[in-house]
Amino acid sequence: MSPNIIGSTFILAETAIADGNNNKMAATPAASAAPSAATPSQKVAKKAEAKTPENKPYELEIVWRNVGLFVILHSMALYGLYLVFAESAYWELLPVYATMFLGGLGITAGVHRLWSHKAYKAKLPLRIFLMLCQSLAFQNSIWEWTRDHRVHHKFTDTHADPHNSRRGFFFAHMGWLMCKKHPDVTSKGKQISMEDIEQDPVVMFQKKMYFVVMPICCFALPMIFPYYVMGSSLRVCFFTCSMLRFCLSLHFTWLVNSAAHFYGMKPYDVNVSAMNNKLVSTLTIGEGWHNYHHVFPWDYKAAELGTYSFNWTTAFIDVMAKIGQAYDLKFVSQEMVYKRVLRTGDGSHIAALLDANNNSAIPTSELVAHLDHEKEEHAIWGWDDKDISEEDRKGANVVNKESECKLD
Repeated sequence: MSPNIIGSTFILAETAIADGNNNKMAATPAASAAPSAATPSQKVAKKAEAKTPENKPYELEIVWRNVGLFVILHSMALYGLYLVFAESAYWELLPVYATMFLGGLGITAGVHRLWSHKAYKAKLPLRIFLMLCQSLAFQNSIWEWTRDHRVHHKFTDTHADPHNSRRGFFFAHMGWLMCKKHPDVTSKGKQISMEDIEQDPVVMFQKKMYFVVMPICCFALPMIFPYYVMGSSLRVCFFTCSMLRFCLSLHFTWLVNSAAHFYGMKPYDVNVSAMNNKLVSTLTIGEGWHNYHHVFPWDYKAAELGTYSFNWTTAFIDVMAKIGQAYDLKFVSQEMVYKRVLRTGDGSHIAALLDANNNSAIPTSELVAHLDHEKEEHAIWGWDDKDISEEDRKGANVVNKESECKLD
């Protein structure tokens, strides 16, 4: 069995299911006009052109091998859940939670906020730690995860989006992993720059040694501790501590693609499908404030919250900043947030409510006019995206600036 097929949440099976209507192209004026007489050679040429693969509309193609591997994975996870009660393996839930949390940090603080969005910078020890945690999560290499996540932000809810939410909840959650990708995912993906990622030796080491590092981190180590330290049975160690933990962590991550695009509020921008969802944020240690994140993907907090109660990833990054491992932490100024809320939000944000009551404690509608409307319409994947507006760059606040820190 190739575990790479099972676990690649954002990368391996970056696919899109095309419905019948999306394959139909609108008729051009020339096509709608009365057809003119064509010579026999022209008819033959048109007939040959119609048969070329390039003109064939995209059709859904299920990858049955992936479907089978998902069935196996979930069967093993369910058996692992059964063993919790059958063998009273309740204490084993502690290492399950601990490894899920570490794997979660590898995704949220690591490949998501650090590498994909360049929301902050990290020194070598922290980058190595987050690389190992990301390998524990087994959602494919940092390089691949980053590439496809940037495509998701740049082309959200289009055919180029690997988990296009317009194709339904199940597709956005895990269905996209069960069929061949839409050609746009590949073609648009080539437009995403990966030069910054390829300059990080930690990323490139993991990419080269992935099938050595990942099995050790994801499957071997989570079994060793409960087996040798807690005296758990080998069945519980494998099916519960490895497979059940792995399956749950995948579903928690997938909720960001599905539930956070279908349920919640849009206090920052009603024009994007991403929504703020407190439950998703709880399960993903801070990734559920999705409406905010799609508006300001370069904010290291991925939220506007002033506390850590639903955003433990931000707490972790702040601790790393205090001990000198994280620096150049970028976040959105309050004035910039208020301006965006007043113009494009759904009215649920406290700033919009106060402004409606003529409260002068926050920026008023007159200040909103100074935003760069043209630049704002371009979706960006993070801080180093060439399409980021100059206002965002100038208005960003930075904690532990690089010039103030001693580098690697």
